[in-house]
Amino acid sequence: MSVSAPARLDARTLLGPRHWARVEGWGMAVSALGHLVRPRDIDELRALFAFARETGTPVTLRGGGRSYGDAAIGQGCLILDLTAMNRILSWDPETGIVDAEPGVTIEQLWKRIVPDGWWPAVVSGTMFTTMGGCAAMNIHGKNNYRVGPFGDQVLEFDLLLPNGELLTCDRERHADLFHAAIGGFGMLGCFTRIRLRTKKVHSGNLAIEAFPTTSIPHMIEEFEDRVPDADYLVGWIDCIAGGRSSGRGIVHRADYLREGVDPVPRESLVLRAQELPSKVFGLPKSLLWWPLGLFINDTGMRAVNAAKFHAGRLLPVGAVYPQAHAAFAFLLDYVPNWKWAYKPGGLIQYQSFIPRANAARTFETLLRMSRKAGLPAYLGVFKKHRPDPFLLTHAVDGYSLALDYRVTAGNREALWRLCHRMDEVVLAAGGRFYFAKDLTLRSRTAARFLPRENLDTFVALKHRCDPGNVLQTDLSRRLFASHFADTGQQDP
Repeated sequence: MSVSAPARLDARTLLGPRHWARVEGWGMAVSALGHLVRPRDIDELRALFAFARETGTPVTLRGGGRSYGDAAIGQGCLILDLTAMNRILSWDPETGIVDAEPGVTIEQLWKRIVPDGWWPAVVSGTMFTTMGGCAAMNIHGKNNYRVGPFGDQVLEFDLLLPNGELLTCDRERHADLFHAAIGGFGMLGCFTRIRLRTKKVHSGNLAIEAFPTTSIPHMIEEFEDRVPDADYLVGWIDCIAGGRSSGRGIVHRADYLREGVDPVPRESLVLRAQELPSKVFGLPKSLLWWPLGLFINDTGMRAVNAAKFHAGRLLPVGAVYPQAHAAFAFLLDYVPNWKWAYKPGGLIQYQSFIPRANAARTFETLLRMSRKAGLPAYLGVFKKHRPDPFLLTHAVDGYSLALDYRVTAGNREALWRLCHRMDEVVLAAGGRFYFAKDLTLRSRTAARFLPRENLDTFVALKHRCDPGNVLQTDLSRRLFASHFADTGQQDP
């Protein structure tokens, strides 16, 4: 379906006085100065796109701003903050299908649907990502090996092109755009409506099992044993310990409760049963980021990691305990603004995706390289993945390891050099990277891990849908500037 644009608004009434704002990537290691505007509907988006075309002003689309690096910032750009477009347009508790505007957050979604016995099928580690951002970056969860990424749950979407044309896309209508805009990091158009299927649940709780592993190969063995019937699997890895302790960690498994197992499911599905606690260890959560900062160093994290691993070894073998969906899913939200503990330099996350046969050896090498460089990762999160049909997918039939690194004025150059050396190890192993987490990839690296046919197809769609290269971010400029160069006006 294609809908012609109505008479447009005057964008200058939306822009008002030029207000320049400095916008950060979520990891605080990079920022950009841009003109920040919050459109409220499609008409305002169209007006802003028209203004951008007429004035030659590049546009950056921004949702919850939860990408670690520069995927949602644009130096000198008109930055469209889509969080005001946050209506749930329809919800069907019989089918579990929801229509939502791009600014709807995962928090809004689960709070709307969980009382009816449904849960988002794919969520990020924070509930504050938006539907538009989840689709644009094609997020994955701790169940990627079972249900695929966010895009596999999308039934259709409306995409507003920079020329004001609105297209409805699904797996049959504009199928090329469907598989390119999902995971296309906001380069082809702006999502204005997303239709999504959700997961039926029979309890507000999951059954959780936690157990230690002694190495990365051991963790992979445990994952492989449980993959056939586990609903979620995620591993934590101690990235600082070396020698015989290198790669030790803890795996958490979570399973949905079958119908009838929870004797009082309505009690666990009410919102108050899902809310995260307001205090931790008796302290208000809003204050906890400050003492965390005392441990954000090599010595502090070595002690924290050792304590975490040895505490995990004390868990009774085979013990299973209940935990609410939100508590298991949104670990990053337990301590508000925990990233402030990494000030003033912030943090980056380096996430690589490696085919199963090469995963253990490659991840062991990355940890060893980090320790040798004197730049150990302070957090390592391990997940299993499966391939998907999206054009710029990061997924492989294998595993990912997400590594958090502290950035300081003194280590920044050395950390970037380390990441570039690790890139070569990942590429040699047939690995891929994830744009929502990246801040250090170089353009030639991106061109090497993406299949040439996929990249050429995406660039052709970019030139078709956005021939003036209106849609830009600092990430697109860093990695794809030569590919996305203005080719002159063309018919979409």
